[in-house]
Amino acid sequence: MTSIDDISQMFDDESLKLQNLISIADSKYDLSVHEIVETYYQVMNVSSMSTLLKEQVESQPNSLLNKIQVIDKSISEQFNSDIHPRIMKILSTSIQKTTEKLQSGNTGKKSKEEIKSEAKLFEELRQKMSTREFVDQYNKGLYND
Repeated sequence: MTSIDDISQMFDDESLKLQNLISIADSKYDLSVHEIVETYYQVMNVSSMSTLLKEQVESQPNSLLNKIQVIDKSISEQFNSDIHPRIMKILSTSIQKTTEKLQSGNTGKKSKEEIKSEAKLFEELRQKMSTREFVDQYNKGLYND
């Protein structure tokens, strides 16, 4: 059986990783798809841990419960209220710009380089749309709870 100290250390490690990702997301305007997915994954991971741990340690006064409350507040006030809406807007704007760029391409004969460039744009668009769907699912979870 894992001790409360081990659980607390694991929560500290995951929370620190989350705080670093939130700090990066807060300081950068243009996050990569990978950074967005990693940040949301970590938010969901720590939120799940927090929910499970609260149920186990609520009856015991200890520092772990305080740590849980601090990270929950950070997720709610910093990520959900500020970073998440900004990421949603950035993704939507980026998808719109990429779509417009692809639509504005001439319909005539294209060189091999133009075809490769267009294929790369289509792949970027696919990744961004997939990421936006992931972010939309997170958003739905925020307002369905």
